[in-house]
Amino acid sequence: MMYFVPSWYHGNEYKENEQYFYVRRAVTEFDDSVKQIQMFNRNDIMDYKILNLSYSPNFRHFLHRQSVFHAPYWSCFDAIQEIKRKQVDILSFHDLMWPEHTEFVYTQFCIIAYVNKQKYAEIQFGEDGNMIEVFLFQDNMMVRKNVYDDRGFLSVTIIYENNQPIYEQYLDGKGNWKLCHFFEDGHIEINGENPFYLIENKRFKFDHLSYNSMESLIEKVFSTYLDEMTSTDDIFCLAMHVLHHDMLEKLFEKRKTILSFYQNRLELFDDPELKSLIQNTNYCIVDSKHKISLLEDYVEKKLPIVDITPFDTRADFGISQQLTVQNILVPIDTIEQSKFEELILLFAKYFEINETARVHFFTRNADWNRVSTVLNYVQDVLRINDLDTRLARGEDQLAAEFDLDEEKKVPIKFFVDQCVDELSISKCIREQRIMVDVTSRPDLYLQISCISSAIPQIVSFNTQYVHDGKNGFIVKEVSEVLNGLKYYLDNITNWNKCMIYSYELGKEYNTASLIRKWKGVMKQVEQD
Repeated sequence: MMYFVPSWYHGNEYKENEQYFYVRRAVTEFDDSVKQIQMFNRNDIMDYKILNLSYSPNFRHFLHRQSVFHAPYWSCFDAIQEIKRKQVDILSFHDLMWPEHTEFVYTQFCIIAYVNKQKYAEIQFGEDGNMIEVFLFQDNMMVRKNVYDDRGFLSVTIIYENNQPIYEQYLDGKGNWKLCHFFEDGHIEINGENPFYLIENKRFKFDHLSYNSMESLIEKVFSTYLDEMTSTDDIFCLAMHVLHHDMLEKLFEKRKTILSFYQNRLELFDDPELKSLIQNTNYCIVDSKHKISLLEDYVEKKLPIVDITPFDTRADFGISQQLTVQNILVPIDTIEQSKFEELILLFAKYFEINETARVHFFTRNADWNRVSTVLNYVQDVLRINDLDTRLARGEDQLAAEFDLDEEKKVPIKFFVDQCVDELSISKCIREQRIMVDVTSRPDLYLQISCISSAIPQIVSFNTQYVHDGKNGFIVKEVSEVLNGLKYYLDNITNWNKCMIYSYELGKEYNTASLIRKWKGVMKQVEQD
């Protein structure tokens, strides 16, 4: 059996990332665990199960968004709250007990309940229209927040004083409190009249009625599950995260483990306990080859380690050839300001020889003013260098009536594409003709997507996904980007050669290839 221990947390809290339907998603939900579970769910590789340590009252909705709704899982907080039900159930705010003469006012964002013309409650909804929270007010001050589970019951209630949370109570399915978490010092109090937790329909008693932290409580319940429900032959794939790696080091010292390092997690750790966990693991998985040496240098030891990208390639050549313009995708979130300014001037120069070129600055930053901030910066650079600022004007900036004819002569050449989730990124990539990434921290999802869409990549960082002179160029200076643009955009033959090479390269990172690598890792771990 393969067990996945993901790091699906809200920052550094053991809580989910569920948000209100009207809030733009600020962080992507996709990570290595999502891809690994998708792969095991869709292919007959091995029996598996998710071990979720996070408080996730909307976990079924999360699984549905990731296309693994029927994935088997165990929830640590379900065990703590003694929740047995698994099915989603509909709970309407009309089903709650409201005072007489309650009036409901429907707004664009939430439903507000008034009692005797005084604000009594705010009802908030999730992305799927399900009720997730109800705020209760007294004299226009919030006194309580109720959190509802997508299986149709009240899960947590949080008490406020002077608009500050004091403590929260976790409830069982019947509304009885199981534990109380105090925010001031983080300690936990267990209900002495019901000091039990549930592991596969078997009740266990807590050793203490008080715990110093939420992590110590989770560690106790998780430890019981591992002892009761797993064997020494089981394999555990642990997503590395600063929040839980100390706990994992204690619990998995004598178990078969695979450590999964994704994106920038290597930068989060610098303590002896993590080194001990890495040194004693059966295998490590990283998302790109260049991280192998970084990890081995970190622990000062040769490791059983392999690179398995969390993103698979798929032949989807996009629609860039059908467009009348040539879009250039340029990631900017981690770009140095000096390089950014140099790029802007380089593109402005290139527009003079290629009128169909358009630059799309790519950002994952979800701030509401991100687009205008970037465009304003581009306009400032153009203005300082005596270039036409209208190249970067926002699409919503209307021209003055007397200047309409002049505006037609200066089309917009600089755009900003604000993409957070992988669906919007894929849509964006399909319309691009080439990618230019001169940041020091490459976006692996973008690189894999470029291979899938068979578009050239001009990058400043050497990775296994860009073969110099084949599916792109590796440049040392920003000035070298111009030759790459001319090579691919001015000559369709060179662009077609890249498309053919990308198609062949993509076979190394398709689903079948990733499955072969995973089977090789599991075979090695089973033999250890």
